[in-house]
Amino acid sequence: MTRTVLESKSKTVVIGFDEPFCVIGERINPTGRKKLAAELEAGDFSTVEKDALEQVACGAQVLDINAGVVYNSNPNPNETEPPLMTKMVNLVQGLTDVPLCIDSSVPGALEAGLETAEGRPLLNSVTGEEDRLELVLPLVKKYNVPVVAISNDDTGISEDPDVRFDVAKKIVERAADHGIPAHDIVVDPLVMPIGAMATAGLQVFSLVRRLREELGVNTTCGASNISFGLPNRHGINNAFLSMASAAGMTSAIMNPVAMPKTLKATGERLDELKALGVSAPDDIDMAALRPLLGMASSADLVKERVARLADMGIMIPDEIDPAKLAPLLGLAPKTGVASEEILSIRAADFLMAQDPSGGNWIRLNKAPAAGGGRGGRGGREGRRRRRG
Repeated sequence: MTRTVLESKSKTVVIGFDEPFCVIGERINPTGRKKLAAELEAGDFSTVEKDALEQVACGAQVLDINAGVVYNSNPNPNETEPPLMTKMVNLVQGLTDVPLCIDSSVPGALEAGLETAEGRPLLNSVTGEEDRLELVLPLVKKYNVPVVAISNDDTGISEDPDVRFDVAKKIVERAADHGIPAHDIVVDPLVMPIGAMATAGLQVFSLVRRLREELGVNTTCGASNISFGLPNRHGINNAFLSMASAAGMTSAIMNPVAMPKTLKATGERLDELKALGVSAPDDIDMAALRPLLGMASSADLVKERVARLADMGIMIPDEIDPAKLAPLLGLAPKTGVASEEILSIRAADFLMAQDPSGGNWIRLNKAPAAGGGRGGRGGREGRRRRRG
C-alpha cells in the first residue's frame, strides 16, 4: 500500500490508503488575511503562534506554512519571502512537534523552508508547468522530501477531469525521471466550486479513484474550494470530505478550528433577541457584543451572560423563557474547538475502519481547548485519513 512518510524532529506522520485521513492545517497563510500580513511585515508572529497551537489542539497532524506576504516596504517576494519562511519554520517547529508543509510559489522560499525544517516536511507544490517542474523536482530530490503535485499545466486548469489526470500522470513520470518514487507524490486533482460546476464533486471522487488505482498515489485538496460562494459552506464541506475520504482521498489542506461567527451574524442574533422583547442601545459595540453571544450552555452561565449584557445597556425582561434565551446566547464557539469538518473526517475514519479502536475519535472529542503545544495526534494513528 502506498505510504507517504512525513517527519518532524520527533514525530512521524503517514499519509496512506490504510491510514486515517491526514489533516494539514491551512491557517498559517497570510493570503486574504490582511491583519496577519501586516503583522508579519512588522515582525509580529503572535497570530502565527496562536494558529499553530490551536490547529494542533484541534487535530491537525501537519501544519502548512506559507510566507507569501507582499511587503509594502519591498514588493519583491524573491527577496522578502525566503528569510520570512526561515523565521516562521523555526518558530513553529519550536512550538509543536508535528511535521510541516512548506508552501510557496517562490523557489527560494521553498529551499529556505527545506533547509530549516527538521525531519522530512511535505513540499507544496509542483505543477505540470515546465518551468515549475524544472525548478521544484530537483529540490524534491535534493532534500528527499514528498511533494504536492497540482493537476494544472501551462494550459491552465482544465475543467475536463481526464486532462487533469493526464497532468498528474505527467508529473509522476517526470518525478520518476529524477528518481522520485510515486509514493512521494501527493496529487491535488483540483477541486472546482460546485456552485459553478454541478459535477465538481463527482469529478473529484472519480479522479481520486483513478489516481489511486492507476498511479498508486496519495491525494489531497484545498477542501473549502468545493463550497466557494455558497451558503452554509460547512455543511457542504462536511459532506464533501466524508465522501472524498470514502472515494479514497487520503489528506486535505483545511482549517481544523471552528471559527467564531462574523459581526453580521452577531447583528442577526441581536435582532432575534430584540424580537423576544430585549432592548439594546443603537450604538452598541458589536465587536464587544460578539463574545457575549457565545458559549452559553448552563443556567448559571446564562444568568452571568445576561448580567454582563445589562452592563452594556441590553435589558432582558425577566419573563423571557430561559429555554428560548439560552440558544441565542450560544453563537460563537470557544477557541480551540475542532471544526465540523474535522469531526466529519474522524467520524468517517471510524466508520471506514481506518480508526478501528475509535481511539482518534475519542481523543478528539475529549481534547482540551487549545493551548498546550502537545502537537496534536502524531505518529501513525493520528494521521490517517483526514479529519482530525
